Amino acid sequence: MTLRNDPSADPVILAHRIRKHALEMTSRGKSSHIGSVLSMAEILAVLYARILNVDPGAPDDPERDRVILSKGHGGAGIYAVLAERGFFETEKLKDHYQNGSIFSGHVSHKGVPGVDLSTGSLGHGLGVATGMALAAKRAHQDWRAFVVMSDGECDEGSVWEAAMFAGHHRLSNLIAVIDYNKIQSLAPVAETLALEPFADKWRAFGWTVHEVDGHDTAALEGALKTLPDDENRPTVVIAHTTKGKGVSFMENTVLWHYRTAQGDELEAARAELAACDPEVRDA
Repeated sequence: MTLRNDPSADPVILAHRIRKHALEMTSRGKSSHIGSVLSMAEILAVLYARILNVDPGAPDDPERDRVILSKGHGGAGIYAVLAERGFFETEKLKDHYQNGSIFSGHVSHKGVPGVDLSTGSLGHGLGVATGMALAAKRAHQDWRAFVVMSDGECDEGSVWEAAMFAGHHRLSNLIAVIDYNKIQSLAPVAETLALEPFADKWRAFGWTVHEVDGHDTAALEGALKTLPDDENRPTVVIAHTTKGKGVSFMENTVLWHYRTAQGDELEAARAELAACDPEVRDA
């Protein structure tokens, strides 16, 4: 069974579960980047509930869509969504960031079903996804390459080299989704290296561009479900998000890029997520 357009999976519920798992995983292992995971929860939920042609029973199926989490520091999020979608038991998430665990802080493909590439050094994911997409085109295969990127990594020249290459080769089977939460590791993006006019840059490199509210699951699904829009162009979805989304004191602050929730902060974050749990609210 593939996961594409799975009517049994509610992306809103899945996004909330990703947030809850990630909070516990990063706290238990005393790892970082919870703010980065919270901002992309809906992106991952929509991809895995509605868009991707992947099968947890056959994670290495050669006809599957490929997925690269280029912002590898958000590894807790990809592990959480894979567990929720049946690639492995959710109980295994308790091993995250523990000695000897396959679930490293930055995402690793080694021994983890459903992960196509180990990442963490920013700026490489788009280039690898571009190579995958080109290989599929030349082999006349129908699978697609998806890459989830951060806004901060778009400071890297390698991103724009890959973007130019993808446009030149008309890689309509390549889809980039950018978690545009406006905050990178040490400061707001606009203060570090301003990206605007961001959408215009992608268009200039030959891409089809969608801009959406990255926490609106219907908007994300609408932008992704009809791809490709143009048989001669790759597609980028610029998802405007909030860093730390779902926990008020984590939102829109640089602090929670590296900070780990412990003690009273952990309890407060748990309480806020519990208060907005769609499974309880809609019961």
